[in-house]
Amino acid sequence: MGLALSGRALASEAAAAATGTGFTTGAGFTTGASAFAITPYERRVLDIAASQVQRVGTRVWRSDIVGVADFAQPSWKPRLHFANIEAGTVRSFLLAHGRGSDPEHSGWLRSFSNMPGSEATSRGAFLTCEWYQGKYGTSIRLVGLDSDNSMALNRAIVMHPAWYVDLSMIAKWGKLGRSEGCFAMSNTDFNEALWHLSGGRLLFADRIGET
Repeated sequence: MGLALSGRALASEAAAAATGTGFTTGAGFTTGASAFAITPYERRVLDIAASQVQRVGTRVWRSDIVGVADFAQPSWKPRLHFANIEAGTVRSFLLAHGRGSDPEHSGWLRSFSNMPGSEATSRGAFLTCEWYQGKYGTSIRLVGLDSDNSMALNRAIVMHPAWYVDLSMIAKWGKLGRSEGCFAMSNTDFNEALWHLSGGRLLFADRIGET
């Protein structure tokens, strides 16, 4: 399912093209009902989504919806935002970061890394590629478009569902579990990424914050 190319073919092709430039809850939260009912933070997310689409240009194939991961927010807050540029809306979901980015498991991302073996989250723009069956079931391959995430494909940094991304984890521990550097969503919400963010769209990760 997903794009027509299977295996790593599509991601490899995308990687070659990428070298040019060096709150509804299950845990998802609908945060923007219309362009006239959004908060200043949501407007900031939409503006960042639009500016990143412009920056990466034709290296992404679809620009209607952009994933914006705000790692200035702790893991117990919905911080993966699906910014619908055309509709002017924002939908937000829980998202885990890598254990290498938070060695003490505080719930806050402390650092980014692009290094193999770091088990850390990388920052920058990613191209979402095809679906595949992996350790956590159906997942989405990612190709890093920036120098800060250029090793994403080699590191097998992907989007996938995970049991440790769940409101019950927050209720029990006050935070989510950690990934091995991947963008892990809840099992309940991951279909939203499969249908609305995969297949050549942009995922952008950084510390954004409220201001």
